[in-house]
Amino acid sequence: QLQLVESGGGLVQPGGSLRLSCTVSEFGSDVSLGSYSVAWVRQAPGKEREVVSCISGRAEIIHSADSVAGRFTISREKSTVTLHMNGLKPEDSGVYFCAARDYNPSFRWADHLAYRYWGRGTQVTVSS
Repeated sequence: QLQLVESGGGLVQPGGSLRLSCTVSEFGSDVSLGSYSVAWVRQAPGKEREVVSCISGRAEIIHSADSVAGRFTISREKSTVTLHMNGLKPEDSGVYFCAARDYNPSFRWADHLAYRYWGRGTQVTVSS
């Protein structure tokens, strides 16, 4: 049973940057993330959840949504997965969740229903 805790987020002006971090643990201990896929999933009010970016397996395979390509970067260090967000737009606003699942090369990374473990989320607001 994984526990995921997000940090970062907040209010930023359009064009600004934010960094979100997700710390993953199991029974209070660090986890080797090479056996998992960890993603950032966002949800704006009245909209469905959207998988923004995912990093998977020992090879750190990365997938990103077209909506954030070239602006958001996902990275992984030990038990922490970080989402670096640049060039933020108002439409990037929403609650950002960290989600994870056991790694399977054939899973549909863009389907938020594919993830088993979830954090509580952190709010990102892009507004002038």
